[in-house]
Formats: sequence, structure tokens, C-alpha cells
Amino acid sequence: MHDELRAALAGLLDGLPPTQAARAVDRLISHYRGTTPTDAPVLRDRADVAAYAAYRMPATFEAVRSALAAFAERVPQFAPRTHLDIGGGTGAATWAAAATWDGHRSTVVDWAQPALDLGRELAGAALPGTEWRRGVIGDGLTVPAGTDLVTVSYVLGELRPEARRAVVGAAATAGAVVLIEPGTPDGYLRIREAREQLTAAGLRIVAPCPHGAACPIVPGEDWCHFSARVSRSSLHRQVKGGSLAYEDEKFSYVAAVRPAAAPDAPGAARIVRKPQLRKGQVLLDLCTAEEGLRRTTVTKRHGAQYRAARDAAWGDTWE
Repeated sequence: MHDELRAALAGLLDGLPPTQAARAVDRLISHYRGTTPTDAPVLRDRADVAAYAAYRMPATFEAVRSALAAFAERVPQFAPRTHLDIGGGTGAATWAAAATWDGHRSTVVDWAQPALDLGRELAGAALPGTEWRRGVIGDGLTVPAGTDLVTVSYVLGELRPEARRAVVGAAATAGAVVLIEPGTPDGYLRIREAREQLTAAGLRIVAPCPHGAACPIVPGEDWCHFSARVSRSSLHRQVKGGSLAYEDEKFSYVAAVRPAAAPDAPGAARIVRKPQLRKGQVLLDLCTAEEGLRRTTVTKRHGAQYRAARDAAWGDTWE
């Protein structure tokens, strides 16, 4: 995790009774998993926001940074000057954008003032020029003309369907859009729905999909998601329980750009499951531009390709 963000989080729960933090975390988990869509802010007060930041910011940061890195790899010439983080809360996606690109100005829009206040406090001098603005997330939301990048992370599941469509529609007016949701079957379905809305609005899909055609996954049989390794601080372990020094955050995402910025050629295949290492061979489950989902077996006789397969990770591209 970004060292400055870790330092900013370090003293966050000082003075907050552990039982109060635990109750806030339990309530927030149900919202995070998308089981309780709402028309009101999820983060209600300082205790909620502190618990949320300790519980979710490290994982959200790593998931968004992974999605942005895949996007940046696919469109290396893209360098945003303006970034809007819709429903950004305490600003994890803004930290992730700052870890991916330099020289842009971010605006975080959220309907929970306590989240914005804490986000501004955590950002301090590390995210200079960031604007923290209160606004409704749903119908009536607009994206300023000329916005280069919009991120919407772990927000769609908190919204009712009509508000979700309004947010994705507004985001689709930007130069590029990256949407991230939990890596659950429901989170994937929200990303799939948003992906269709983005393509209908004229954007081109650049990640994780190597193509802009219909997703080849059959809903209910499987779902597209990826994993980001999260280092857990002592603060993180205190809030979430457990003793491991890390956890794996599962997430689904889609990244799209205006046609003028999109690469001309289809993308390389994407590894959509953890590679399976066998004696003398590696099994790779791929999403491809030409054949949809397929499995390929790379053996020792493939030489350099075999060595690359052994080092390949879930979510990487594969030529």
C-alpha cells in the first residue's frame, strides 16, 4: 500500500472504542457486498467513516490501482489532466490514480460530508490540489465537460438500478471510465451491465476484456473477477480480525475510452483464473479476442513461453 496512505491511516481509530468500530464495520460490510441498495449516504458519522477507512481503504486502493495499471498498460499514451472520482468517499481511488499518473487534478464527489472531511484530512499534502465536493450520487449527476478520467469504485452496489444507470451514463461522457465492484457474482453482473451501457454510449472497452463484443461468460455459471494482494497493517488486523499479514481482495472491473484514444488492434488475451502449475506444464484460462474463453497448456518444450507462463499471474495479459 502507498506509504503515505498507510501513514495517514495509522492513527485513525485512536480514541474510538473497539466495539463501536466493530459495529460500524459489521453494518458497512452488508452495504459493501451490495445487499442493501439505498438512496441515502452509507457513511453517516465520524465513527462510520473511521471504521470504513480502516476496513476498506487499503483493499479498495489495491483493487483500483490494479485496474488502473491494466488500463494504463493497454493505453500507455493516456495521461489524464482531470480526474473525477464519483462516490469516492475518503478517496482511495484518488490515491490509486496518483500512484498511476502524475500531473493531474482530482475531484472527489460524495454525498457523505463526513467521508469527504476525513478524506481531505487523510490526503493532507500528499494529494495537493484535490477538491472534495458534496453531491448526490444518482439522477441529476453531471460530469464536467472535458473530464479526462472518471472512476467509480465500490459504489454501484449501493445504488438502486435507476441511480446506477444514471451514474454510468454520466461517467460515459468522460474521456475514459474505470468502474470497479466487488469480485462477487453480483458485482460482476453490475460491471457487465455497465459495460453494455458504456459500449452503447460509444466507448471502446480496453480492459480487462481483449475485445468489445459480448462477454462470453454465461451468467450464473461463472463470473469475471481478479485479485489484488493487500498488506495488512496492525490497524487493519485490529478492525477486520485475523492474524495474517495480507489478504487477497477480489474485484471485478471494466475500463473504457473514447474511440479516438483506443488502440487500433484488439488486446492480448487476459488470464482470467489463477494459473495452474503442473509438473512440466502450466494451464492458463484465457479470455481471447477471437475465441472467447479457452484454456491453453504451456509445456517445457515451449521454452521461453513456458518460463513466462510460470511467472504469469491472474489478471495478466498473455500473447
